[in-house]
Amino acid sequence: MRHGSIPGAHGRVRPLSLLGDPVLAQPCREVTDFGPGLARLVEDMFATMYAAQGVGLAANQVGEALRVFVYDCPDDDEVRHVGHVVNPRLVEADGIVLRGPEGCLSLPGLEAGTERPDHAVVEGRTVTGDLVRVHGTGFFARCLQHECDHLEGVVYADRVGGWRRKRLMRQVRRASWS
Repeated sequence: MRHGSIPGAHGRVRPLSLLGDPVLAQPCREVTDFGPGLARLVEDMFATMYAAQGVGLAANQVGEALRVFVYDCPDDDEVRHVGHVVNPRLVEADGIVLRGPEGCLSLPGLEAGTERPDHAVVEGRTVTGDLVRVHGTGFFARCLQHECDHLEGVVYADRVGGWRRKRLMRQVRRASWS
């Protein structure tokens, strides 16, 4: 039996910001108000992430330039991690660097091989201001790093180089949403 509400159950689905939207290319502001507006934003972000069938979502992906992200992501052992981080700081990104497929709700339908360390630690706060520390390995570590990048104004396409970048940018130009 589940205690408490399901994340996003009371949220509304918001439109996604797509590659090219200026909100995705600038660093986000620190959250200073931990009131009901922040709790509503987090609920809306979960609802939006689930509706788009994603595993993570940063606030700027729904047009809010605030340092917040949500996640519902498995690690490589299929252990599910669900939560959110307000004002996150990526304090560790280490281990073996692996190139793996990476996609993004702001580049729908596309993915590219992106290099990321297979271990990450993020520190921040919850919607109520409590301290939180999140450890991730494998795919979940990739998710944590990806969402932290968003809050710095970086999308995974910015981390792709060479022929992979050329191919991805060609796909972006041909995408129906572009």
